[in-house]
Amino acid sequence: MTGIVVLGSTNMDLVAYVAHAPKRGETVTGREFRTIPGGKGANQAVAAARAGGDVAMIGAVGSDDFGAALRQTLVASGVDVDLLRTSEGPSGTAHIVVDDEGGNAIVVIPGANGTLTALAPGDEALIATADALLLQLELPLTAVLEGAETARRHGVRTVLTPAPAQPLPPELLAATDLLVPNEHEAATLTGVADPHTAAEALLRQVPEVVITLGSAGCLHAGRHSPPLIVPAPEVTALDTTAAGDTFVGALAVALGEGKPVEQALTWASAAAALCVQRAGASTSMPYRSEIDEAS
Repeated sequence: MTGIVVLGSTNMDLVAYVAHAPKRGETVTGREFRTIPGGKGANQAVAAARAGGDVAMIGAVGSDDFGAALRQTLVASGVDVDLLRTSEGPSGTAHIVVDDEGGNAIVVIPGANGTLTALAPGDEALIATADALLLQLELPLTAVLEGAETARRHGVRTVLTPAPAQPLPPELLAATDLLVPNEHEAATLTGVADPHTAAEALLRQVPEVVITLGSAGCLHAGRHSPPLIVPAPEVTALDTTAAGDTFVGALAVALGEGKPVEQALTWASAAAALCVQRAGASTSMPYRSEIDEAS
């Protein structure tokens, strides 16, 4: 078992499935609507737990029905929610349009996530016991930075998913061990479209980078290792909503178990490939036995 703490968001995903996403001013008729527990933090927690990790979640849900459902989803996946706080008011929501090619467009409304501006009593002690702390950017940056610096003080590996993409304070990058952007986020952070060149630029700020490339796989780069491309399994994507979070959750488990980098990336890529063949976020994430069989 791997000790993973996730400091991140919980959102209820409100998902509309359409032939093509509407353009500005356009109305389209969808074929289905689903309400699915999500949020980048909760997604990574569920993905890691299903992949075999020992996972705890630090975050906030609202006092509404969505909050109760989000908490229950984490519990059902085996995630420790003792430090998942409840904030008076609405939970976070993500309004998602998924088209027939499996692409998506997302509007996130933070809700309770916006109240988590700093660590609470007990959070540091939990982080200190972990092998890895997973971070994303759907919480206020003050909390993300405090979490990263807390992990650094205690020698805990920090894994940052820089999404939604935004400029990052140097002190956050200085406290990051592994940065996992997709190719668009890497371009936003560096101003460079080519993933190899972007990785070189990011290595001046963090010691290790994995850039996810969708159906093309992923690129690993480290300050002391040559660049490595790991191809993705060839599959037909139904819904890519939680692919990146599934990849990160599975990767954290694999690295925590001591798998070599290439093997860990291959295993995480298999998890993401299984995810995109299913609809939804947390509902699409595979279990360890499925990942082992696919990889």
